[in-house]
Amino acid sequence: MNLNLQQILLMILPLILAITLHEAAHAYAARHFGDNTAEKLGRLTLNPVAHIDPVGTILVPLLMFAGSAAVGGGGFLFGWAKPVPIITRHFKNVRLGMRITALAGPLSNLAMMFLWTMVAIIGKHLAPSSIIEPLLMMSLYGMQINAALFVLNMVPILPLDGGRVLDTFLPAKYSYQFNKIEPYGIWIVLILLLTGLLWIVLQPIMEVLFYLCLQLLKIMG
Repeated sequence: MNLNLQQILLMILPLILAITLHEAAHAYAARHFGDNTAEKLGRLTLNPVAHIDPVGTILVPLLMFAGSAAVGGGGFLFGWAKPVPIITRHFKNVRLGMRITALAGPLSNLAMMFLWTMVAIIGKHLAPSSIIEPLLMMSLYGMQINAALFVLNMVPILPLDGGRVLDTFLPAKYSYQFNKIEPYGIWIVLILLLTGLLWIVLQPIMEVLFYLCLQLLKIMG
């Protein structure tokens, strides 16, 4: 996909909201189950600045986008936000608390995917004609970005949220072994993405989610 400046600008708001609400959802869920570490450190907020990692959210995506575009890749993006600090021993129920806290982030993306669909539906009926096209385009990007974040984060590899969820179901001895993967997890995911192997599994799921949004838009719009 070849992106121009207008398209990139229309992606910024959906991307910032997707990252901010994802991380804030982790923090809110953690507090609900008894750990207020994130709140004490200022992460229980919808201020995107609190969640941005200068390297993972800005530098790495820009370098990867520029490098991919330079070799004709159309601009491949990959990055991460600052992890929400969690102390699991503060949870009243450690396994349940960690499970729901991990799920909260991806589920917030799933919810935002459908919220952007509603923005598109409402915009088609109520927005001034001069902004309908960019609003619809931004909404489509919001659907795509959040579908991608939901699916990618549910990959069952630590430190992704899917890995955290899987870990809460493992017996202690298997959990111990599984956690040894975490220092290498991001590199494993990145290699699988760059080689296209992970997309073979993820892309059909993202396409189904995006199709559901488009059908909803078609029916209600």
